[in-house]
Amino acid sequence: MRDLARHDLLTVAPAAWDALLAARPDLDGIPHLADWAARGWPVIVRRRVPGEDAALVPAGLPLPPSLGKRRIGLALPPGAVRPHSGVTLAQARATAPAAWHPTLDALLAHGAAYGRMPRVFGGLLWQALTDLPYLSATSDLDLLWPGPVDRAFRDGLAGIAAGAPMNLDGEIALPDGFAVNWREWHAAGPDDAVLAKGLDRLELRPVSALDALPLAA
Repeated sequence: MRDLARHDLLTVAPAAWDALLAARPDLDGIPHLADWAARGWPVIVRRRVPGEDAALVPAGLPLPPSLGKRRIGLALPPGAVRPHSGVTLAQARATAPAAWHPTLDALLAHGAAYGRMPRVFGGLLWQALTDLPYLSATSDLDLLWPGPVDRAFRDGLAGIAAGAPMNLDGEIALPDGFAVNWREWHAAGPDDAVLAKGLDRLELRPVSALDALPLAA
């Protein structure tokens, strides 16, 4: 399997899913879990926590707010999973509340101007994938933008966020598989550092180094 990054989606083989649940009595009886893999619903790659088996794939899924927003952590054999395509903002637009649509259209236009199409994660992703009620009146919009991006791009995001009916959150993906929160990068000064999250570790990255990254074509 290709190198994985946080927020990648994976489909789990139903037989492997059944074996996983059989070994996890703490998950017994939780709604939607028994047939999650059989429905073709994916799991999402998460950061590996210290002490986890590096031979297993760190993944997870969140339950809907009606079930307490519980986040279920999983560790899966590589042979039990295969890549699942991500969901772009354009693909998820129809799932979003109507009140979000002007902001989504502005984000899509902003991305198109820079050759960037964001993927969604968070509540909008899971509602688009499962049709379960993940979104509420207080939900954030979480986007993963392909990067690096320049200051003008981040300024544009901040301008859209200022007039948005929801909190516009998310990350900028870096070429090495790490990602940084776009708001933190935007708010930081040239002599500051921001937290970069990777599959196996966290790092502080100097803003000057991030700003110097060549922009992808």
